[in-house]
Formats: sequence, C-alpha cells, structure tokens
Amino acid sequence: MSDTPDSVVRTYIDTHRAAFLSDLADWLRIPSVSAQPAHAADVRRSAEWLSAKLGETGFPVTEVWPTAGAPAVFAEWPSGDPAAPTVLVYGHHDVQPAVRADGWRTDPFEPEVVDGRLYARGAADDKGQVFFHTLGVRAHLAATGRTAPAVNLKLLVEGEEESGSPHFRALVEERAERLAADAVIVSDTGMWSEDTPTVCTGMRGVADCEIELYGPDQDIHSGSFGGAVPNPATVAARLVAALHDEDERIAIPGFYDGVVELTDRERELFAELPFDEAEWLRTAKSRATLGEAGHTTLERVWARPTAEVNGIGGGYQGPGGKTIVPSSAHLKLSFRLVAGQDPDKIEQAVRDWTASRVPAGIRHEITFGAATRPCLTPLDHPALQSVVRAMGRAFGQEIRFTREGGSGPAADLQDVLGAPVLFLGISVPSDGWHAPDEKVELDLLFKGVETAAYLWGDLAAHWRAS
Repeated sequence: MSDTPDSVVRTYIDTHRAAFLSDLADWLRIPSVSAQPAHAADVRRSAEWLSAKLGETGFPVTEVWPTAGAPAVFAEWPSGDPAAPTVLVYGHHDVQPAVRADGWRTDPFEPEVVDGRLYARGAADDKGQVFFHTLGVRAHLAATGRTAPAVNLKLLVEGEEESGSPHFRALVEERAERLAADAVIVSDTGMWSEDTPTVCTGMRGVADCEIELYGPDQDIHSGSFGGAVPNPATVAARLVAALHDEDERIAIPGFYDGVVELTDRERELFAELPFDEAEWLRTAKSRATLGEAGHTTLERVWARPTAEVNGIGGGYQGPGGKTIVPSSAHLKLSFRLVAGQDPDKIEQAVRDWTASRVPAGIRHEITFGAATRPCLTPLDHPALQSVVRAMGRAFGQEIRFTREGGSGPAADLQDVLGAPVLFLGISVPSDGWHAPDEKVELDLLFKGVETAAYLWGDLAAHWRAS
C-alpha cells in the first residue's frame, strides 16, 4: 500500500470537484468527431485544449503529435527517482458522431448533469475517463507532499480510436523511444456494474477477411448448365458450413495453435460474477446461447477465439425466381483472437484452409484487413495487483476480474513497447457508449480519480520492492 492518506485524497477531490467538472464540460463541448471530415478542425482543437490543460495540471512536457490523420496528445512528468517505474496512460479524445435527431434528449455537445449523471458525447467514452487522471495525479501530490509523481508518468491520448485507429501503430512505432514504459494503463474500458467493480485483464484481437468466389464468366441458365459446373454460391455455403465442427470448435487446421487456456482460478473468478444469462440474451436480442462446447457464455465471449460470418452473398436477390448458376459469390469473415494466437499465422491458416476447399473451376481471392493482436496480463502481475489494490481502496470492496471480448489498439502498445497492459476504467454498461444520451455516473468518475491518486504510489512501492 502506498503512503497516500485516503482522507487527504478524498478531501482534495471534494474541494476541487466543481472546477474539475467545469473543465471537463468545456472539453466535452468540443465535437471532436474523428469519423467526419467536417469536424477535423474540432479534433485538432480538442488535442490542443487537452495539451494546454495537461500543462496547467503540472506536466512539464505536453505535445500535440501529428499523424497522417488526427493528432494525438503526449505528456510526460518524470518522477525524479531513478528507481521509479515508468507508466504510460492511454486513452482517446475523439468521439462518436452525435446529433440531437439521433434520439438525444438534449444537445449531445452541451453537457448536462441530472441526478448525479453527466450527459454528453464523450462523457464516458473516453474524455471523462482520460480526464480523471488530471485530478488524480494532483490529489496524489497533495496527499504525499511530492512535487512530482511517484512514477515516471506519461500520457498518450489518440485522436482516431473511434475511426479504427488507422495510424496509431505507425505513431507508436515512430515514437517508441518517447513512449517506452514498464506498464501501460488503458482508461478506455469499464466495470461489470456499479455494485461490482472489476478490473479487465485482457482483450481479444481480431482479424477479418473477404473471400470472393468466381465461377462462370457470367450468370448462366441452371437448366442448361446446373449440376454440371461448379456453383460459387454453393461453394460459399459449404465454406461457411465447414467453419465449425459439431462442438462449435473452429475447424480450420492450426487455428488453436498457441492458445493460452484459461486457468482453473480464472474460470472460478468468472463464475463468481453475478451473470444473468437470460438478461444477457435480452440485451443480445437473441433467444438461445450457442458456442464452443465445454465453456460458459462468459468464457466464450472473453477468452475463446471465434470465427463469425459477417456477410454472405451471391446470385439473384430480387423478387421472384431467377434460375441461374451465379457467376460469383462472396463472404465476409472475422476471427476474434485470444492470447497466444498470431494474426499472421491465423491469416495463413485461413488462406490454406480456403484453398483446400475450393473446387476446380472456382477462382477465389482473399483480402485481409489490418489485424489487431490480443493482449492479456496474468493475474499475479505486480502492476495488475497495484491496480486492484488502488481500486479496492477507492471503492471499499473486493475487486473482481473480467476480460473484454472486443478489440482495441491497446495490443499495439503491448506489442511495440513490450509492456504489460492494465485496464483502469470506471464506466458501466448503462453509460451508453456510442448511443444517444451517453453519460457517466459522477460517483464512479470520482472513484476513478481516487483510484488514480492511490495507484502511482502503490506501483512505485511494490515495483521497487520487487
């Protein structure tokens, strides 16, 4: 445990609460929508605003880093202690598109506090969760009497996460020396619920591809030629049918090579969560669960790889009949990857599997998009344990563990920097990321501030000890 007195931290946070919310509201008013070219200037303005505010916070180094797309913000505050670990906090300052007509009660870029909730686009995803670090580090300094953080603290806040982070990896590779860290803290995630605070220990990666299948040079009469030449739509259907075996395991040879299996302890921890499968199905707008045999729903979503058919098409789609053998068909597939899987090897396995199943007379082409690698931090990692202790102090209860079934750019930081990734987020499912009336629970937002205030001293103490 760090030497940060809890009561001093809480008093400091309460004293500065109003000013913090006023500043956050100013930032939220900037419509930094990276997906829309009309808002490019707003995204730049958001980066410049944050860089200036981090300077006011006390960071001696704040810079706006240009990319081939939207700018990122970098800040650095050295500890002055040669034994201190270096920690990089990641988040993003761009937001999803939002207009009143989408169903918002009020202007999405005019923040409003109602019943302890702050409503605005970006309130939870991700400006609120980035910004709590500014008050957190000041509370840490006030409570410890330090003039610099107990760790060498760096921030990287990108501007294109909501657009798929197309230039993020190149930025990290280009700036790897400046970004070097012993651990990465990602504050672009959430918790299980308001009553069950959790720490995420990993995210799945993703690879996706399109498969084009070509048969006859044009659509041909199924009476004259059907049954005597290969049909690309039939081949597409057979590929889809062959993706999984009878136990819903992915049937592509080599797909599971290297997969890091769940430990018994991890399975126990997942099982302890108050998971209501019927409610989960209602959220999924589905009527039954289905997945790899031998695994629970949470295990399937968080810790097992998947193969999904995102789209399939070919041949006549209009009203009535049209008896043809179509000239082409296509598939869109995606693969969620878990720790131990290499996207490059998965791509080759999919290519080999497809080639082995496409018959003579059908030409095929496969195009893969940019892949995202999975990331996973072991439960016993000292940095993860610091996050858990800091959250436990702030929330006053046991912290449980989750993983994230989706994918994000955090894995690029782990891959390029060689540092473990830890997740510190306080958002809850009801916050409505990407939806109308996005909000953040203010009580939880300030628990994030408090957690950050405790975290830096705890990391320094335990990494020094280890």
